[in-house]
Amino acid sequence: ANVTLFLFIFLSLGTGSNILSALQDLFWLLKSKVEKQLQIISVLQWVLTFLIMGIACTLILMYILCTDCWAIAALYLAWLVFDWNTPKKGGRRSQWVRNWAIWRYFRDYFPIRLVKTHNLLTTRNYIFGYHPHGIMGLGAFCNFSTEATGVGQKFPGIRPYLATLAGNFRMPILRDYLMSGGICPVNRDSIDYILSKNGSGNAIIIVVGGAAESLNCTPGKNSVTLKNRKGFVKLALRHGADLVPVYSFGENEVYKQVIFEEGSWGRWVQKKFQKHIGFAPCIFHGRGLFSSNTWGLLPYSKPITTVVGEPITIPKIDNPSQKDVDFYHSMYVDSLIKLFDKYKSKFGLPETEVLEVN
Repeated sequence: ANVTLFLFIFLSLGTGSNILSALQDLFWLLKSKVEKQLQIISVLQWVLTFLIMGIACTLILMYILCTDCWAIAALYLAWLVFDWNTPKKGGRRSQWVRNWAIWRYFRDYFPIRLVKTHNLLTTRNYIFGYHPHGIMGLGAFCNFSTEATGVGQKFPGIRPYLATLAGNFRMPILRDYLMSGGICPVNRDSIDYILSKNGSGNAIIIVVGGAAESLNCTPGKNSVTLKNRKGFVKLALRHGADLVPVYSFGENEVYKQVIFEEGSWGRWVQKKFQKHIGFAPCIFHGRGLFSSNTWGLLPYSKPITTVVGEPITIPKIDNPSQKDVDFYHSMYVDSLIKLFDKYKSKFGLPETEVLEVN
């Protein structure tokens, strides 16, 4: 009875409602902190996947071969031989993996947003040119290898395939992880298969600037390596696949990089790696794991907005001439610049900002 009387007085004085309000505020504060930690974990796992998963899985597999569990590694290697050409034949995507909740936390960390400007016909195939590369192509991965930003809902009937270095598909476990997201090798065999033997409604996303472009990415700079990148246009002509310019505002803002000048020893080393291995080592940093004021591998939480432009209708020419390639390449460059100019002010850039095409 005394407890009941105390609660009655407590609530009648309004104190109870204040405590309830305080508890609600505390709950939302704790929830916000938990969500932020989950966002950090989701991004960290992808960064580690990008940097070390392939090598780590190879070393672990070699170690298991030397233990009593060698049969497990042997079975996987036998499967690897049997499954070797799957990445070249469209891979093995998993809608379950693409819809993991972890990718939504990944998206919200920056945040990342996908903007649709035009409809895409499911009766056509497409090659998306993604710009700029950035350090890790975080926007390209989140938008096209997961469903976190709703690519499947925004472009119904279109199957996106993000193309990356073929060497990644020689790495055990990593290859299967990449394929589950709809990632494929950026080589002619793989692209030919998807565009000619996989029906229509396919969209291959090619980060056109590649490793060369990553060497020049730095916050505040909007430049693309495109003038002499014409192979993707020739592929589009051979298959009659429409070209779609894509620009990701903010991709260069999430990491800071040491830029080596042309002719320096650092740039010489980077170009040698790029020529012989396919990627260029960069000296870069983001924020620390526990503080945004320290250096670390985590990218800075800067907004990334990926804008998918208007498709350019491409005719099918089995053996396109250099004149044909140059003509449609010029159309593509003009379309990309127009896309950049149209949306730059909407996503934080001044009207005077110019897209540098190298």
